[in-house]
Amino acid sequence: MVRWRTGTVTALRRQWPGATELDVALPDGATMRALAYPELVGHPEPGDRVLLNAGALLMGLGTGGYALVVALPDRLPPDPPADAGNRDAGHLVKARYTPLQPILLGVDEEASPHHALLADADDLAGLPVVTADLHSALPAILAGVHTDAPGLRVAYLLTDGGALPAWFSRTLAGLRGRLAGTISVGQAFGGDLEASTLHTGLLAARQVLRADVAVVAQGPGNLGTGTRWGFSGVAVGEAVNAVAALGGQPVGSLRISAADPRPRHQGVSHHSLTAYGRVALAPADLVVPDGLDPTLAAEVDAATAELAARHRIVRVDTAGLDAALRASVVPLSTMGRGLDADHAYFLAAAAAGRHAARLVR
Repeated sequence: MVRWRTGTVTALRRQWPGATELDVALPDGATMRALAYPELVGHPEPGDRVLLNAGALLMGLGTGGYALVVALPDRLPPDPPADAGNRDAGHLVKARYTPLQPILLGVDEEASPHHALLADADDLAGLPVVTADLHSALPAILAGVHTDAPGLRVAYLLTDGGALPAWFSRTLAGLRGRLAGTISVGQAFGGDLEASTLHTGLLAARQVLRADVAVVAQGPGNLGTGTRWGFSGVAVGEAVNAVAALGGQPVGSLRISAADPRPRHQGVSHHSLTAYGRVALAPADLVVPDGLDPTLAAEVDAATAELAARHRIVRVDTAGLDAALRASVVPLSTMGRGLDADHAYFLAAAAAGRHAARLVR
């Protein structure tokens, strides 16, 4: 289950908020690329001995291109300043009952300064919430929101289908200052605010961050098995239900592609068809961008016709969206493909953002 390695830090590489890349020399003379989360394990330095979980790196799993630092066994970080037994420091445990479970102050728990605001909160008051399958849609959705309404406040809810630590995402690091804040929900952690459930996270986006628009998507590292139901993005449908239950306006970002070599992801991905067509019980606005290649547009129309019995299919003009995507402050990439290689994917996400912004106005 775990492929353990130990080694010595030889160099520090890139650093971004919450994460540090390292080179680690192994006893056999090989060098391994590793990633440390200083909030969990402390700040590594060259010469430190490190204990690594190297499984994802050795197996070559997608975004798992790192060994992960489990501990600096010779230089453990000090305890947090607050008494570990004092609930005023927070008692929300995430990644529960794993060796690196963090204990955090949840936005909704009794010690939070926001507890009174959220204690009886129960209504999103029509907040538009864009739901997306992949983390890579986030910057494109944000670009779409801000194309016509640059002043809107956008909150991001990081769900736990992908990377649990928000710190893993270089996209989030690059979007600091562009987002009203990140709320990590469920087992995910490391956001500006921590919430125990998606429902409370949505209410915190509205009440605490004062968001005009929210985006719900998993972190990097989507899990897929090539089966109808075995993919982490199935939670998109549950997100639609949560938004509707709280009186928000669900806006579905469809996963559209003409470039993905896998038939199940061509046109409208089976992830979107299953999540919106089978899991989402409440209606959402499913956004289809204008201007798609005619062959792709015909495939999308045929696929979305099956969804129209439950959802509203909304066509959105795309004037100005390409320029907004090209001006993104973070690189656009999905499954290793950039904007020009998978233009329809990013255009669909940006169109969903534009529609959400128009719902605000």
